[in-house]
Amino acid sequence: MISYTIRRLLLILPTAFAALSLLFGLFFLLPGDPATLIVGGANRNVPEEVIERAKVRYGLDESVPEQFVNYWKRTLRWDLGESFQNDRSVNEILGERAPNSIRLSFWAILIEIAVGLSVGIISAIRRYSVVDRVTTVITAVASAIPVFVLGFVLQYALAVYPNKHDWPEWAKLRVQGRGPDTWTLFFIPTGETWRYLVLPAITLASVSTALAARMMRGSMLEVSGSDFMRTAKAKGLSERSIVLRHGLRNAMLPVITLIGLDFATTIGTAVLTETVFNWNGIGSTIARAVGERDAPVMLALTLVVVIAYAVINLIVDLSYAFFDPRVRLDSGGHG
Repeated sequence: MISYTIRRLLLILPTAFAALSLLFGLFFLLPGDPATLIVGGANRNVPEEVIERAKVRYGLDESVPEQFVNYWKRTLRWDLGESFQNDRSVNEILGERAPNSIRLSFWAILIEIAVGLSVGIISAIRRYSVVDRVTTVITAVASAIPVFVLGFVLQYALAVYPNKHDWPEWAKLRVQGRGPDTWTLFFIPTGETWRYLVLPAITLASVSTALAARMMRGSMLEVSGSDFMRTAKAKGLSERSIVLRHGLRNAMLPVITLIGLDFATTIGTAVLTETVFNWNGIGSTIARAVGERDAPVMLALTLVVVIAYAVINLIVDLSYAFFDPRVRLDSGGHG
């Protein structure tokens, strides 16, 4: 197990190198001169000497291979450079954006686990009942609604409308932003912060929660026909004991994979949710950096997403052995 974990951690290095090297190359294939965009854009009549100073300032006067080598030299020292657009340290930008994305993803995944798994288990237990049919319809609708549409609907229904019609103070949520940004133990919103967190967390969790519910239902139904489940019923165990102690643990493997990938994905790709709710996280910052040709920001935040994705994937793989004792990681690193 230890050797397998070490090997997987070491694999992060070539994975990150390949991903960022590809992005680095694509950056220079995009149309437009980065230096021209830095000094004001191609539509402005900028003196050539100003453009040249920008190239020298940001190392764009060097050849692409030289820029590539210098970039990795800085990155290995965790010097992520400066933004082309505002001269701010990318390390500082990352320090601001990463906590926002991690907190939002954490609460979205918490909703996915609490609601998705519960709904899936209930639907499997009450198969073909009214509850099962209703939840099937709801999860299908939730999977089909675009995130930005759901975000605007929730904003009006749970923030704009309650504030217009003088609902009780506890029922008034906030439309955009992060509010006073006060947290306890990093993840727990305090003060007014929770009012800003609820809507983006629900929006971000909507599709993944519906998928988790459907996967949990299918996995539980598959497990319910297994020999060990029939044996447990024959022993006279209660339905709750059969479901929780025998069925759930064996049905969790595919759901764990989904939840783990969702968490890793939402950290860096929640662009629409972060944009709709003006939640400045990694995803929306990467999207802006691509549009502005801000290579240092784009590459640095992508590096963090790649590392997070790889680490969470490793945690998911290691958790298999806990939920299913039959799963063992041999010396070759295979289950």
